[in-house]
Amino acid sequence: MRVLLIYPEFPDTFWSFKHALKFVNKKASLPPLGLLTVAAMLPESWERKLVDLNIAPLRPEDILWADMVWISAMAVQQESARKVIAECNHANRKVVAGGPLFTSEHQDFPTVDHFVLNEAELTLPPFLEDLEKGKLQKYYSSSLFPDIAHTPAPQWELLDIKKYASMALQFSRGCPYQCDFCNVTALLGHKIRTKTSQQIIVELDGLRKLGWRDSIFFVDDNFIAHKAYLKKELLPRLIEWQRANKTTTRLYTECSINLADDPELMRLMVEAGFTQVFIGIETPDDQALQACGKQHNTSRDMLENIHKIQHAGMEVQGGFIVGFDSDTPSIFQKQVEFIQKSGIVTAMVGILQALPGTRLYERMQKEGRLLHNSSGDNVDSNTNIIPKMDLDVLRKGYTDMMTQLYSPKHYYQRVRTLLQEYRAPQYQERFRLSHLLAFIRSVVLLGVVGRERFQYWKMLVWTFFNRQHSIPLAVTLAIYGHHFRKVCQLHLKEARRSAG
Repeated sequence: MRVLLIYPEFPDTFWSFKHALKFVNKKASLPPLGLLTVAAMLPESWERKLVDLNIAPLRPEDILWADMVWISAMAVQQESARKVIAECNHANRKVVAGGPLFTSEHQDFPTVDHFVLNEAELTLPPFLEDLEKGKLQKYYSSSLFPDIAHTPAPQWELLDIKKYASMALQFSRGCPYQCDFCNVTALLGHKIRTKTSQQIIVELDGLRKLGWRDSIFFVDDNFIAHKAYLKKELLPRLIEWQRANKTTTRLYTECSINLADDPELMRLMVEAGFTQVFIGIETPDDQALQACGKQHNTSRDMLENIHKIQHAGMEVQGGFIVGFDSDTPSIFQKQVEFIQKSGIVTAMVGILQALPGTRLYERMQKEGRLLHNSSGDNVDSNTNIIPKMDLDVLRKGYTDMMTQLYSPKHYYQRVRTLLQEYRAPQYQERFRLSHLLAFIRSVVLLGVVGRERFQYWKMLVWTFFNRQHSIPLAVTLAIYGHHFRKVCQLHLKEARRSAG
């Protein structure tokens, strides 16, 4: 059996980092971890080939080579996924689909031959058994959640590893919280399931054997959900692994704001190599947080919590939402003020969307406020629900807010706030030519021809005299800012075109 594994292209969004990747000669920020893991579960005798459309185009000869095409995607990749499926249909190749997009919205893809939905540890074995018998069904799904302590390591060797800016690992699945807009629990449940620390070390060793020395993203939706295991087992093993390999591999992940409540956990994460955490802040408005089920963000000083995490040695990136039912037009300026004071440079702000499988989606359906399926891109100044706020007011407030947040003046102001609060870990950086070239490109594109050149040089000079150890971070954030402004400009143009 020859299997072609295809990962569709990401559109130009905040999360694609396309405009930043050019500075370091990379094609994509992260690899398709799900497909690589599924590849490791296939029979050993099968031939496998991976095509990541974020790295290289799909060629007709790739499709013709395959007996069967497997595709996995997230909602934001749906446009590219449809094109891929159409090409495979045209070439008369069987298409097997799985992953978050198809698990939630498989009914929208009638030309897919077979769906292997939910988590592959449970749904792939019966598919393979039926394939062996020649009695394949259309759907393979499960309402159960597997133990991932036996999940195999991803097949990294299928990658053109040098084309990626970062690698990815998964330690846990599931989330204990009840946020009504989030589909993580619909897909992965509330119970936290973890791999063993030995599994993680094996995966890290596998990447190291392939020559990987750059950053690694732990893709868990809430890395700190199992605090006791982290502190007693995984983080000490990661610290030991870093020391044994005489390495300073930078790690980053997603977690909840209550990380700030545990100084020991923060210390161990920094010692293990974690330098960034993405946190769903959502909104500074307690009423909206209560209504959407994000109680763990209420009754706390979130600004102080963010600064605690920054002081510990981790940069905080944040997710924010506007368009909650309780939001009034004043929310846009409140969000701007909070984000500016927080020093959250990478602030991913989106309009509320209702994702299939969520409590919000069900409520919007019952109230007759659901317009269409979500695009999966919550920064495209669009929404699939009828908001309580006037839609034109919401869109204008959002686009004005994004213009303000990512203007050079406000953006570089946040960079400086972060650098003042952040206590950079004293890691010994390994020299990389790509970093030097990225700095030179930033000097030319941002410091010479960019419209932010005054703010760029002002920030670099201040960093040189006050936070010399953070100069690499300052340059990285300047490059991120270039990407964010490009994406904002693209979406603002589209929003004006739609309004016109």
